[in-house]
Amino acid sequence: MAEICASEIKNGAFKGVMHCFASSMELARHSLDAGLYISFSGILTFKNAGFLRDIAKFVPRDRVVVETDSPYLCPEPHRGKQNSPEMTRFVVESLAQIWEESIDVVSEITTKNFFTLFDKCARLYYASEESNNLRS
Repeated sequence: MAEICASEIKNGAFKGVMHCFASSMELARHSLDAGLYISFSGILTFKNAGFLRDIAKFVPRDRVVVETDSPYLCPEPHRGKQNSPEMTRFVVESLAQIWEESIDVVSEITTKNFFTLFDKCARLYYASEESNNLRS
């Protein structure tokens, strides 16, 4: 994966995300150097994922997003069940503990990062919000 990222970055800057990251610190560094975001899923909450929590401490906060990887990888305390979008709160809670921040702060950071990474979604979201406000 690191070789692919290094090869692609030579062709110019691009946005991307390391989906459901559960790899090494080395790959995290290469990914960040390539300009990618790191996405944490329910794996971050697993008891045996201390290595991943160490990586979460290392990754700059402006390069972190959260995800469910639904229907898989349901976070603790629901591990083994079907995952769904509302379960991202457990990933956010885990990041809040790791970063020693409030859940609200982590939610703001990861939401901002999502809209920076997926800027087309942001334009659609805000256009929709503006349209809804005009109707009220």
